Amino acid sequence: MLILDDRKFIEAAFNSEDELERVVIANSEYLFGPSSLYFPKTLIKTKDGFGTIPDGFVVDLAARRWFIVEAELAKHSVWSHIAPQVAKQIIAAMNPASRQLLTDLIVEKVREDASAMEKFADEEIEVIDIRRVLGEILEDNPIVGMPIDAISTDLREWASTLKVSVKLWIVRKHVEFGHPEQVLYEIPEEFRPALDTEEDDPNSDLKARYDVTISDLLLGGQLHSGQKLVMNWKPRNGDKRVFEGLVRDGGEIEVLGKLFTSPSYAAVYAFQSAGSTRSTENGWVKWRTEGGVLLSTLREQYLQSHDGEET
Repeated sequence: MLILDDRKFIEAAFNSEDELERVVIANSEYLFGPSSLYFPKTLIKTKDGFGTIPDGFVVDLAARRWFIVEAELAKHSVWSHIAPQVAKQIIAAMNPASRQLLTDLIVEKVREDASAMEKFADEEIEVIDIRRVLGEILEDNPIVGMPIDAISTDLREWASTLKVSVKLWIVRKHVEFGHPEQVLYEIPEEFRPALDTEEDDPNSDLKARYDVTISDLLLGGQLHSGQKLVMNWKPRNGDKRVFEGLVRDGGEIEVLGKLFTSPSYAAVYAFQSAGSTRSTENGWVKWRTEGGVLLSTLREQYLQSHDGEET
């Protein structure tokens, strides 16, 4: 239950898969990352050449990876509905003609959408290199990205059988008690999937990075209270700015007098204070120590020392 003053919001079922899909489209950057581009099936259906079409495709420019997106409700059967549907989508998406069509779709969007072009610019991808970079990204196997309202044992077992990686995000719906027309949606913090087969794979070198907090880095000695963090930002048509944050002993980053336990929200607040309309950011790869070390690097150091203690 969520409480706002004297109002209580209780968990409720989605009315339909379309409702969940609309939430995902509107908030895709909070699931797939701030450098991601989302292409819903309504856009793809205007193009010829695709076979079985998923709910959407996502290209994450920062991580150089791409997703087949399928928003699902847990009430659907895994083995008779979800599994065969996703299998067909994977086969269709890995067809070279489908990948070429997706590349053309992205290039077309970049020409028409300044915000999409800005994402390429933020990743220092020149216009002349866009097709080459997209080709390299789409050459790899896709990841199955599935926002869903709950994760069953069957769904976990199915995900572990796929040869491609699977990431599942739990999206929840809450309605106000006595006023069900008032709706809140809950999505994960820090782009965190509830299930990630890359991390569950014993042969993978990926660790549970999503569980690490600023408090952990303080306890591990990677950061200390009062330490200054810096973040550079240069808008496309503006001058470079340097933002500062202070690490506090409660595990927060203080930015412009406000405290944030999330490096990402600390970064977004700093950007918006300068007039940016940016609503998402991965603060782990933006904030640095004064010595130039990224928070993500300190996170890896913490994980390595933690693994060493466990062994």
